[in-house]
Amino acid sequence: MKYFIAIVVLLFSAIVHEVAHGFVAYKRGDTTARDLGRLTLNPISHIDILGTIIIPLCLMLVSGPIFGWAKPVPVNMLRLKNIKKDMIYVSLAGVTANFILAIIAGILMALLRNFAPQIQVFVSIYIILQYVIVINVVLLIFNLIPIPPLDGSRVVLFLLPQELARKYTKIERYGFWLILILLVTNILWEIMGPIANFLIKFLSGTI
Repeated sequence: MKYFIAIVVLLFSAIVHEVAHGFVAYKRGDTTARDLGRLTLNPISHIDILGTIIIPLCLMLVSGPIFGWAKPVPVNMLRLKNIKKDMIYVSLAGVTANFILAIIAGILMALLRNFAPQIQVFVSIYIILQYVIVINVVLLIFNLIPIPPLDGSRVVLFLLPQELARKYTKIERYGFWLILILLVTNILWEIMGPIANFLIKFLSGTI
């Protein structure tokens, strides 16, 4: 049951993340995501075979932590009002949405602790909210890592001088494999772990 809850929460959180990218892009002048029907919470529009199905199922089979992603929302930066500034906004929109979901979950957990701590149905909801915090905090921190094509790399790219930015984009061809190596060797969690644990405890009200 815990894996089912984790996968459902992960799918919802990843979809909200991608819709946030598309929504901000739309507000800044790019209608690509809207035109392709990607400004929706319908999971069918966002399923990525590898990130949404294969990797979460493989992790579940080996009793590992559930992790994955939704199909990236396309953004045509040439249609934005201000390419450099707006791409930073678009890049940060997804992690901002994850942070907001985690904050809402934390507030609801606090309300349940104070007003309905012993009612069984609320205990179940409380557990789901814990998953919401954990998964959204992990998505938030993971996506801020400045390795292409993660969101953090897009922010860095548009903050760098043009010459350095051109060199930085060359890393993208190796980005997926670099992320995979960091995941497999557990180096990524060693980097993310302390920050993630602090945020999870803070938002859960356990510190």
